[in-house]
Amino acid sequence: MPILTAIHSDSAACGNKDLKFLDIRHLNGPNRWTYHPVLEVTIDIGELEDYPSNMIPGFYERLSSWLPSLIEHRCSYEERGGFLRRLAEGTWPGHILEHVTLELQNLAGMQGGFGRVRETSTRGIYTLVVSAWSRKITLKALHLARDLVLTAMGFNQTQSVYDVQNALNQLRDMIDSLWLGPSTACIVDAATARNIPSIRLLEKGNLVQLGQGKYSRYIWTAETDSTTAIAENISRDKELTKSLLRACGIPVPEGRIVTDPEDAWEAAEAIGLPVVIKPDDGNHGRGVFIELETREEVEAAFATASQEGSNVLIERYIPGIEHRLLVVGGKLVAAARGDNVSVTGDGISTIAMLIESQINSDPRRGTSENHPLDLIKLDSMVQLTLTHQGYTGDSVPPADTQVQIQRNGNHAIDITDQVNPATADLAALAARVVGLDIAGIDLVVADISQPLAAQGGAIVEVNAGPGLLMHIKPAIGQPRPVGEAIISQLFPHQDQGCIPVVGVTGSSGMTVVAHFVSSLLTLSGKRTGLACSNGLYLDHRKINHSNCANHQSARRILMNRTVEAAVFENGFNTMLEEGLPYNSCHVGIITGIEPEQHFDHEEIKTIEQVFKVFRTQIDVVSPTGSGKTGISPEVTLPIGTAVLNAEDPLQIQMAELCQGEVIYISCNPESAAINTHRQQGTGPTRRKRAIIARNWEILLVDGSAETVLIRLDDLQTRTGNYPVETTLLLAGIGAGWALNISADLIRTGLIAFLQNQLRQSSVH
Repeated sequence: MPILTAIHSDSAACGNKDLKFLDIRHLNGPNRWTYHPVLEVTIDIGELEDYPSNMIPGFYERLSSWLPSLIEHRCSYEERGGFLRRLAEGTWPGHILEHVTLELQNLAGMQGGFGRVRETSTRGIYTLVVSAWSRKITLKALHLARDLVLTAMGFNQTQSVYDVQNALNQLRDMIDSLWLGPSTACIVDAATARNIPSIRLLEKGNLVQLGQGKYSRYIWTAETDSTTAIAENISRDKELTKSLLRACGIPVPEGRIVTDPEDAWEAAEAIGLPVVIKPDDGNHGRGVFIELETREEVEAAFATASQEGSNVLIERYIPGIEHRLLVVGGKLVAAARGDNVSVTGDGISTIAMLIESQINSDPRRGTSENHPLDLIKLDSMVQLTLTHQGYTGDSVPPADTQVQIQRNGNHAIDITDQVNPATADLAALAARVVGLDIAGIDLVVADISQPLAAQGGAIVEVNAGPGLLMHIKPAIGQPRPVGEAIISQLFPHQDQGCIPVVGVTGSSGMTVVAHFVSSLLTLSGKRTGLACSNGLYLDHRKINHSNCANHQSARRILMNRTVEAAVFENGFNTMLEEGLPYNSCHVGIITGIEPEQHFDHEEIKTIEQVFKVFRTQIDVVSPTGSGKTGISPEVTLPIGTAVLNAEDPLQIQMAELCQGEVIYISCNPESAAINTHRQQGTGPTRRKRAIIARNWEILLVDGSAETVLIRLDDLQTRTGNYPVETTLLLAGIGAGWALNISADLIRTGLIAFLQNQLRQSSVH
């Protein structure tokens, strides 16, 4: 990819040829466009409406040479090179901006490839939608893409050259700062594959909640909420760790803490040369020096190691190769071998030059997570290794002479299948002795396929929060599913860590239905969170009096580790402007759709557009009930269910889109939709249920079977002239039935709810 490409443009000729962003919003959940977070941008292309790509000389050549990877974009032709074909035939700036924004994100290492551009009713104004897992990162990519496109067109009045590599570096810096690290990301990805929801708890950093409410778990890189502070502190104290392992018969190297260079040499002589020196509480291999044989080497190593930790530890040198074994939940799940790096002299180049030409030129080496091997620098450790061989970085070794540069560097060679079973058991025992649920066990041995003790090998460290990148992207060998192993440890028995979630939307009546469903769940014994337009509730206690039908309030409930069920009111405008606050739900309710209420809001002008917004709630109804509840292996959530009004043609149409079950409701006993629904019969996985009002009775209908829930005249006698539409009550009853709440409990809850509503209406 060329770094700098120059073009010449006449500023006067540019006129008002610009791409202006009129409005930008982040939809941080399922929305009318897709299931994933997106950036929705209203753009004004102005005079560029008259400049499709095929009318701009040289534009195709410049853009395709700057971003050659655009050839992978299939676009509307659904074939490799499809977008470039559109570019050659002629397409408009909004469409081009979509693809360039996505490609800059991809090249910088950010996942996501969803994009859409739609015309609005105003000429030159478009709605652009692109994947946005991070609002700030995608916003930056959008602005960089705008500058790149205008520069390629020759219409950028501020610059005539564009540095593509600099743009990518800016995005990569933001990703490193703002996005999840590779270890955390691989665990989150494994959770997503199991339909376990995740919430990032900090804008920066790697603290993530997996699951919801009472059944949620926390991770922070490769540490979990089961990683105790005691175990982590033990692992940081290498001398203490060794003493515990030694007491359990695990082979560890002899050694002790030393206080100064002279003490270090005395200890080395007592232990026997060669020796290893390292910080007692260091990590990531910093300040570790091996196979030291002279007083000068020992004293020099002590000086460096003392800067990396509070104490310095000296140990007997264990001959062999260093390995990192990853233990999760008492089982070995991955293992990697250290990288022994050398250069070969040519009689002309210095060692520093040979490092660059023979080692750092390897495309696998770099500074990002896409590089499994680190760049080699002439730091103190490398210099000490060279000194041990009689060289410096400026030395010119004779031709064909091999010079060792680094011993046991990157653990980047996968050897999981070679680990001797007895050695794997020792590693698991070491993790258990220290008390770590996830541990990186460092051991040195000549042949990992043979038992440890027979070779004089030993475990040299036990690490908390071990890096996972070496196992995810090894330089040599196959990647290991370490994220899946950690998720299985956190959520056994296919548990998905989900609480029952009910979403309520519609043009009106949502708040009443949300309160009714919440009261049923509370009555059933579940501590229930409710976020709706008149407040935020935990059970019957109101903890916020403002409008809480929004993302922020829903997040508060899902993060509350005492909550066992949640009900959310999702207004049309909230779904349009924020998306849904959850990826899936167990019950989705639509109270009613009145399209005219929503016209002219944010370019909503058609019934089809209203339909697309409301169907979002039905799209996220779980097809399986979102798996286990976290209570026990035997308890599962019911199959996801949509509760829909059988008298609304739009809702009948949505029923066909639901991946779970459908419970129809109607006050019309002769409803054609319900009759058809019932005639389809019942089955073991997809029941045909409905709730109808007929002859003053509310009936629970399951295929051909009918059960009287309550008589309406009896209900009126108990509650007076209750101020709630019967259709809304049927919707709430449908949610209770879908959640396996018994008919007796629903009946009791219905009466209690209406009595409470009547009291509140009389007070007001």
